[in-house]
Amino acid sequence: MKVAAIDIHPLRVPLKGVFRNAHDVKTHQDSIVVCVRTDEGPVGLGNVDPDPGHSAESFAETLKAVRMLAPGLVGRDPLNISAALELMDRALPCHLDAKAVLEMALFDLKGKALDQPVHSLLGGRLRDGLRLNGWIGMLEPDEAAREAAGWRDAGFRSVKIKLGSGVESDRERVAAVRGTVGPAMQLRVDANEAYGVDEAIRLGKALAPLDVALLEQPVARSDYAGLARVRRAVDMPVMADEAIVGPETLVEVVRKEAADIVKVKVMKQGGITRTVRMVDMAEAAGIRCVIGHGFGLTINTLSELHVAASCANVMEGCESVGPLKMGGDVVTRPLDESGGWVAVPDAPGLGAELDPSELERWSVPAP
Repeated sequence: MKVAAIDIHPLRVPLKGVFRNAHDVKTHQDSIVVCVRTDEGPVGLGNVDPDPGHSAESFAETLKAVRMLAPGLVGRDPLNISAALELMDRALPCHLDAKAVLEMALFDLKGKALDQPVHSLLGGRLRDGLRLNGWIGMLEPDEAAREAAGWRDAGFRSVKIKLGSGVESDRERVAAVRGTVGPAMQLRVDANEAYGVDEAIRLGKALAPLDVALLEQPVARSDYAGLARVRRAVDMPVMADEAIVGPETLVEVVRKEAADIVKVKVMKQGGITRTVRMVDMAEAAGIRCVIGHGFGLTINTLSELHVAASCANVMEGCESVGPLKMGGDVVTRPLDESGGWVAVPDAPGLGAELDPSELERWSVPAP
């Protein structure tokens, strides 16, 4: 079997509303879907959803990189994922989002060719299903509280609240949510690099009485020493997200003792293989992992569900909830995550089939 062709589709999909965090205000999601076709029939699907503020490269740069990398895979063995990764690394440094979408498609194709789900290719699943974590943008306190109640009533046991509007304002938002949902629901907070170190410490101390489960990336991604200072000063676990990219960044977090938890994403880490490696590295250092991206389509989401299901070091409360915010999708059966729990697919590959009409509906002219 050889790769015969790779189709690349840039998309723009509307969101179900307006979402605000410290990086951006979003009304739509720009995404890339690839189809890796073979000379023997099986087709692999990949998808990434670059996110301004999180992704190292812009959407246009990622799309350009995918177009540069794809021709090098044509004619090669699609089941040899290690060789494909090495080839892409030699051809182009960085551009992890672009490499992720192509590697994801190869995993999907390999699973279909071998009649195995991706989690089986990763060693097998440890969980039949995954509990999900809800998501609240940077809203006024009463709005945030109403949204939290909705997540709770739908069946979610944990929710993330976006911060970054000032220490007092952020505390009011979290206090309103805690006052509405009571003590049973786990609250996570994410500042998306919005604060300097001293302000972040003040924020952490202000939130401590509200029983916050974790404080995510309160300072700039490059400030490992500052993140470590925050971790030592606040009475709650600190999670690194934007600070975690390649393995060297995780090594820096370990050396600096900068985080109790790290956040991984298949897109951000450069594919399924590298995400699993990062989870294993973190486990060796005694650091737990959260997995998930905030905005995105079913294909990308499925890749993270397979990783979460097969890695013991991934915490409950999976943050792969992009489909909850999307106003459209490109697969025949989009994931239904509305009840706060999702079954891990046992279908071959990632467990999704492309809907050509929906793909065409959301396609945009290439930049």
